[in-house]
Amino acid sequence: MNYYELNKEQLFEALKVTEKGLSEEEVKKRLEVYGLNIIQEKRKRPLVFKFLDNFIHILAIILWIAAILCFIPGVDMPQLGYAIIAVIVINAIFSFLQEYKAEKALESLKKIIPSYANVLRSDEVKEVLSSELVPGDILILNEGDNVSADARLIEAFDLRTNNSVLTGESDPQRKSAPAIVGRDVDLLRLTNVVYAGTSITSGNGQAVVYATGMNSEFGKIANLTQKVKDQLSPLQKEINKASKLLMYIAVGIGILFFILSIAVVRLPFITSFVFAIGIIVAFVPEGLLPTVTLALAMGVQRMAKKNALIKKLSSVETLGSTTVICTDKTGTLTQNEMTIREMWVNGNNYEITGVGYNPAGDFMVDSTKLTGDEVSKTFKKITRAMSYCNNARNYFDNTLNQWVVKGDPTEGALLVTAKKAGFDYINELRNEPRIFLLPFDSNRKRMSSIHDTVDGTFAFIKGAPKEMLALCDKIDVNGEIKNLSQGILNDILKYNDDYAREALRVLAIAYKDLNNIGDEYSVKNVEKDMVFLGLVAMIDPPRPEVETAVKECKKSGIKIIMITGDYGLTADAIARKIGIIDGESQIYLGTDIEKMNDESLREALKLENIIFARVSPEHKMRIAEALKKNGHIVAMTGDGVNDAPALKAADIGIAMGISGTDVAREAADMILTDDNFASIVNAIEEGRAVFENLRKFIHYILASNIPEAVPFILMVLFKIPLPLTIMQIIAIDMGTDLLPALALAAEPPEPGIMNRPPRHRNERLLTGKGLVRAYGFLGPIEAVAAMAAFFIFYYDKGFTFAKLREIGTNPQNYSKDIIYQTATTVNHTTIIMAQIGNAFACRTNYDSVFKVGFFKNKLLFLGIIGEIVIINALIYIPGLNTLFNHYPLSWNNWLLVIAFIPAVLIFEELRKLILRLMKNKRQLQTINS
Repeated sequence: MNYYELNKEQLFEALKVTEKGLSEEEVKKRLEVYGLNIIQEKRKRPLVFKFLDNFIHILAIILWIAAILCFIPGVDMPQLGYAIIAVIVINAIFSFLQEYKAEKALESLKKIIPSYANVLRSDEVKEVLSSELVPGDILILNEGDNVSADARLIEAFDLRTNNSVLTGESDPQRKSAPAIVGRDVDLLRLTNVVYAGTSITSGNGQAVVYATGMNSEFGKIANLTQKVKDQLSPLQKEINKASKLLMYIAVGIGILFFILSIAVVRLPFITSFVFAIGIIVAFVPEGLLPTVTLALAMGVQRMAKKNALIKKLSSVETLGSTTVICTDKTGTLTQNEMTIREMWVNGNNYEITGVGYNPAGDFMVDSTKLTGDEVSKTFKKITRAMSYCNNARNYFDNTLNQWVVKGDPTEGALLVTAKKAGFDYINELRNEPRIFLLPFDSNRKRMSSIHDTVDGTFAFIKGAPKEMLALCDKIDVNGEIKNLSQGILNDILKYNDDYAREALRVLAIAYKDLNNIGDEYSVKNVEKDMVFLGLVAMIDPPRPEVETAVKECKKSGIKIIMITGDYGLTADAIARKIGIIDGESQIYLGTDIEKMNDESLREALKLENIIFARVSPEHKMRIAEALKKNGHIVAMTGDGVNDAPALKAADIGIAMGISGTDVAREAADMILTDDNFASIVNAIEEGRAVFENLRKFIHYILASNIPEAVPFILMVLFKIPLPLTIMQIIAIDMGTDLLPALALAAEPPEPGIMNRPPRHRNERLLTGKGLVRAYGFLGPIEAVAAMAAFFIFYYDKGFTFAKLREIGTNPQNYSKDIIYQTATTVNHTTIIMAQIGNAFACRTNYDSVFKVGFFKNKLLFLGIIGEIVIINALIYIPGLNTLFNHYPLSWNNWLLVIAFIPAVLIFEELRKLILRLMKNKRQLQTINS
């Protein structure tokens, strides 16, 4: 059926719906018939193929070759061959499970903020899940909404939609309600239809749903939304670089050992090659990338618990590098719960009592309470205008047992005050209905509602005081229309500034008689020659936690810039109250930005204590781009449909989960579920922690490479028995090290992490300093501990170093010897014990682990218990101990290896202490100088 050809009555008949909307019972019936309003996702690559990918990458192919060589006659190393195959399989399973878990974690986050739609059901406006829309539902459409189903318009006030996802046209398309009859049409460009997948860029209206899910035009071309392939984030690319660097190091060491095996030890060529491959396996952290992906996903989930939803993993690392936060004022820094405190009406200033959205309060003038009749007489005209130029609702919620506002909090405050004055806007609107609307626009900074009243057609307008006053030439004083003289204008502006200095948000209210202008209700015709009614000043108190969050930002070297559409003095008062501004401020208006070229704007942004007021979304985008050119990593907040370009221009776009529009949430990288500035700071802290934890994880696993390599070097140099076998090396890298490493990736943010300046975006994950710490400090301590235990054990058995060199010349003489097997078990176990101490040492980079809380990371203790269980299984379970060249340890052997647990931790604590003392000394020298 061609719904676009039907008039309103025919449409209701065809879809079997009334002006009151569908009942809940009817909705349930239609859901059974039409199904959920969802787009079927493109079938993903089968899991079995994703799993098989882990068997055919370059490293796996090298390992397959090595494993095959182990079974060739002459090499005779089947145990190593099976071990390498086990490494390939274990690594494949581990990698697959990590990637799968990370993918599921991100999918679960997508469900935290579902998509909603406003519908009229049973004569009541309700917010329902978009997936539960059915044909016949009446959609209530407002600026910034995403359209979730194909629907035929029955009412449209200056309605425009962004249809780019369907047609590729970026210009907003004007919509209207009349039927289209008798002309050729393009089904994707119908002027009286809104389409699923599009968004409302301006205006509002109502429409009746006629197609949902795969029956919508968007559903028919659903593949358009699923063409974009996932790309590696910058951090994942950095991990790849680090992995390649480590692989080059490993291959280099493997080649060196291969040459030494042939030239010094005189092993056969193939045996030396397989041995070198084993060393390469030991030195390459095969599970690094999937573990990092999981660590990022865990970080994202931790952020979600702190009210910050990250839409893609790459945003985590960018957050940690943020140097500037450009933030809105209303709702982000403030509570977004408006209460009108003062009004300037009829030449007098009035105070209004009451708090919140409960319409109970008094009107005072010079500390004297007005009577009911006085209130009605004084405020009738202005409360009428405040109520009509309004899209909010104020009502008592029986479920919550409190008064609430549905819609914009500012408009809600206007309704509450009107109710306090005794104006029953619901009944009055029935008699004087709205016939047209010029919606609020961030450039005009005003809104006009046109009504058919008992006195004819009138427009009621609200907006920013200075912009409104520029369009008024008359003022209504106690029903008498007077010219708006310069003296009266100055008086109004004085009150406006006084309100703003008290951190009050101010709106101007006016009206216009439209009886003589015809029926063309354009901005040009309506919003001029208006009659001024008065000012309303409302308080939106700062959030209590914001002041602390601002201090955190300043300590961490993050600059905060308030960008608001509000009045400059109001913004300045709030900024001072919460600590953003300290000292003399520089307030730039939107008009100032328009006069600046890009270079001037960049210079202005280098100043401290700057505020941008009365700005438009286009100005916000210019500010973001200028800051990026200055070398900053920019986080930008936004909630309106026009904020989308600025959110995309920033490095991190942050949308409001409560007050934000669907369009803003789609454009953003992060969504605040509580609209709270403090949540941004928490997310930045987590972003820094994730990056630091990855470093801790890498340093931990690299440190054990040195005690794995040193035994072979000593065997080559001094001809002693090999203290650690390749099977034991594999057991460390693919067994005991993994669980504590994962626990380090879940380490909470280190104290003082927000006292440091932001990390430079180009800073490497694996730095030269990090390699020196792992390979030049932590690793050698472990190597000394492990070799000391090895030699102490042999010395206790009566072996001198000379005797060890004597038996070491022929592996056949000692490889099956119980004393040798016990010695390698002691060496292997000591490395694991040293790694326990290393795990605690790697928990912090600067502070003492005892300062951050030795027992704080519960996962680390579980990981340590896990590795102890694994090594005991390899030592005492028959068959496994033979495979790994182990022999059961006695109690005195255990006392020996356990004694080396604190070795790394003690030396690392001393190193950190020296660093802290040196830093304190430098600070004292700076103070004294």
